[in-house]
Amino acid sequence: MNALDYLQFVLAPQVVNGLALGVAVVLVALGLTIIFGLLDVINMSHGEFYAVGAYLALALGAAHIDFWLLIVLVPVLMLPLGMVTERLLIRPVFNTKDRHVTTLLVTFGLALIAEDVLKLIFGPNTQRPPTPIPGASEIFGIILPNYRLFLIAIGAVIVAGVAFVVYRTRLGAMVRAAAYDRNMAASLGVPVSLVYSGTFAFGVALAGLAGVLLAPIYSIFPTMGRDFILLAFTVVIVGGMGSIWGAVVAGLLLTQVQALASLVISPVWTDPIVFGTMVAFLVFRPQGLFGRLGHA
Repeated sequence: MNALDYLQFVLAPQVVNGLALGVAVVLVALGLTIIFGLLDVINMSHGEFYAVGAYLALALGAAHIDFWLLIVLVPVLMLPLGMVTERLLIRPVFNTKDRHVTTLLVTFGLALIAEDVLKLIFGPNTQRPPTPIPGASEIFGIILPNYRLFLIAIGAVIVAGVAFVVYRTRLGAMVRAAAYDRNMAASLGVPVSLVYSGTFAFGVALAGLAGVLLAPIYSIFPTMGRDFILLAFTVVIVGGMGSIWGAVVAGLLLTQVQALASLVISPVWTDPIVFGTMVAFLVFRPQGLFGRLGHA
């Protein structure tokens, strides 16, 4: 195989696959970076919210609800679930002395419960919904699945939309103000309690949306949240806690590292490389690529 063939038939498809995986990880990490970075809550159940979104799409799809409607309907249904979780589980322990440890333990327990509930309701077997956009397209001689191309495109739109809301709207300004200093924001008339609930619910809705979009590629099973949550946390840490663009850059870079490294080394070693990168950032640059030191 000459260099051109290698580029066209091996390297380029691997780069595109890495990009599709990167978009998938970014979609999961978006809600996590909002909850973890802006609200300073370690939400270990974020992966299970992603799984719940996928199972909701599966159940509603079985009721013959169109996929394009599910993209809107599932996040809307996830909003009250997020608000209830924040009100009943997060808020009572938010102001405790060891808030990070407490919220970690509470959400970890919630993750275990949610995983078992999904097993009881849907069973332990893997299920895969039909691909809503079948077929493939040829781009510069490379055959690419249409749905992966759609995932890359809609991922870019979602990232741009979330960034616009957080950085360019009054609502985003209130969220950032409450995250920076909740007492000062409250004194200026910001409804901090509602902002916190709404922000947590928004992060949960993003996880549910990711579940809908990724299910046709990665299938649905009760422990699916575990597959992405560790990588999503790595993305948030490397990108910088609270930085949406940091999560995007880190997600795309780390998944490209995985994809390209698997061409020259065993795939078994790609995860240790990614997690080793996270450890290196924690030691040498704890604020991440775009975060700020001393975030609280």
